[in-house]
Amino acid sequence: MKISILLPYKENFSPIYPGAVSLFLKDTIPLSKFRNNILVYGNTDYKTRLLKNYKNLEFKKFFFKSSSKSYIKKFVEEENITRSKLIEIHNRPNYVNTIYKKNKNIVLYFHNDPLKMKHSTSINDRINLLKKTLMLIFNSRWTLNQFTKGLNKKIFKNKLNIIHQSTNKKKINFKRKKKIIIFVGRLNKSKGYDLFGKAVINILNRFPDWKAIAIGDEPREKIIFNHKRLKTLGFKNNNIVTNWFKKSDISVVCSRIDEPFGRTALEASSAGCAVIISNKGGLPEASSSAIKIKKLSIRNLQKKIEKVINNEKYKKNLQKKIYKNFKLTNELAAKKIDEYRIKIIKT
Repeated sequence: MKISILLPYKENFSPIYPGAVSLFLKDTIPLSKFRNNILVYGNTDYKTRLLKNYKNLEFKKFFFKSSSKSYIKKFVEEENITRSKLIEIHNRPNYVNTIYKKNKNIVLYFHNDPLKMKHSTSINDRINLLKKTLMLIFNSRWTLNQFTKGLNKKIFKNKLNIIHQSTNKKKINFKRKKKIIIFVGRLNKSKGYDLFGKAVINILNRFPDWKAIAIGDEPREKIIFNHKRLKTLGFKNNNIVTNWFKKSDISVVCSRIDEPFGRTALEASSAGCAVIISNKGGLPEASSSAIKIKKLSIRNLQKKIEKVINNEKYKKNLQKKIYKNFKLTNELAAKKIDEYRIKIIKT
């Protein structure tokens, strides 16, 4: 029996610049009952891979020809050699029609807003996906609600499932946490980095014993802040980021956009940070006990950070509450994934 997992084209299934999809698979596949039957397909130029059960789809690239279509064609050729019992497509609804002609046992995962993705924007698009898949998996209730706009949920409820992104709960010594405010993600306006930078410089000027760390990059948008206690570290691998979360007191996730979920808030919660989030999209699902900013602004963000800094007891209680309420473990996600796999394979 073979279970094939198809990544989005250009998703790096590598420790170098891995996407949220790749990290999710890296964490959950080893915990699956079917781990020895799973093969992940993708296309990356990097030689190091997150897991051994991965196959790179190699094909010639032409300037005038869609690489994405060539990628799907190559995958279909693989299906001609060994047919899969189940195909799990991640975050590419536009792959479904082509693959359905070859294999009708498809599960489609959504990691982004369905209404902003090819072959998923219109009601007819979404009805077509429901007809041509065995199940649709969403990384948050917000993402599911986006997909079902204009549809009758009750008719399709047996085909709709939520499996949040996940991570390991970290071993934390709260006494070793330091007075650090951390921002992780793309350093752009969509993620609210401009708001964070202005707010945190005001904070650092008022509280000389605090520091701030920004981890991430953004080649298309340069937002630079200068302060002797604000360090910008650039892109770092997941292990380094995790260590910073473990030692930091406060984590800020202040996106302007509706986040489909919010991996940064998830990781920060699992490491016992006092998490401050904007109330956008699926972010509240990633950290249910986090401080939420209802109206995002520099002033409001600064006020939320200062509230944590000014009250040591409140800070510690908040950190422990967020850590205690963290439930979105890799074990839970892997269990939910295997539950639907078992049902499908038995039919």
